Amino acid sequence: MSTDGNHNANHGNGTVAPQATTTHAMGVSHGPPLVATGDWTKDLVQLAKTAELKKHALTLQLQTAHIMSTHDALDQKDKAIQDIKEQKNKLDSERTRLLNCLAEINADRDKVDMLEVSIQRECTELRQKITTLEEGEYKTAKADVDRLRQELGQPPLPPLQTLLDERSSQYLQERRVNGEKRPAEDVVPLEVSASSASHPQVPGKRPRGRPKGSKNRGGKAGASVASASGLAASAAGTGA
Repeated sequence: MSTDGNHNANHGNGTVAPQATTTHAMGVSHGPPLVATGDWTKDLVQLAKTAELKKHALTLQLQTAHIMSTHDALDQKDKAIQDIKEQKNKLDSERTRLLNCLAEINADRDKVDMLEVSIQRECTELRQKITTLEEGEYKTAKADVDRLRQELGQPPLPPLQTLLDERSSQYLQERRVNGEKRPAEDVVPLEVSASSASHPQVPGKRPRGRPKGSKNRGGKAGASVASASGLAASAAGTGA
């Protein structure tokens, strides 16, 4: 009985002791449950919205910087367009002025061309007149004078071309002398030079009137007629 009682007692102690130990271990490992204080769900939502706000704010700052940079580039382009328009207006004004000058030059050129044609026609008529005089009465009179001078033992008169060559040489000599004197007369005072610089003339525009060289051609034609008259007078004087 005692043995069984001890055995039962030990068995009973063995059975009870593990239960008490397990219960103590569970109480140490878990402890009391955590309880949240306040409205934690509202704080969590607030934190999430704050993070999202920072994200969108950063994106907004980047896009704003891009927009401002693009606006600056656009302003520069607008200023460049305004400068180009001003330059274009100046060029248009200059082109209009030059076109007006060109129209005036063309009109003057047409007048000069018409004058040249007119003078050439006059020169042709004068040459025909000289030919008619040389082949007409002059030729007959020259033959009679040379015949009579030969009968009188005098040499014949020089040909008309010789007189013309002498007149041409004399004319060229006078022109050369006048050309040497002209540079001294063409000295322009300083005031006149400054005025010419401030109001430049259009290149190629000639003054109205007879073109340069018309007097020369007319002078040569007149010299031819005068030479013929001089030759006739010389023949008449010699015969007398």
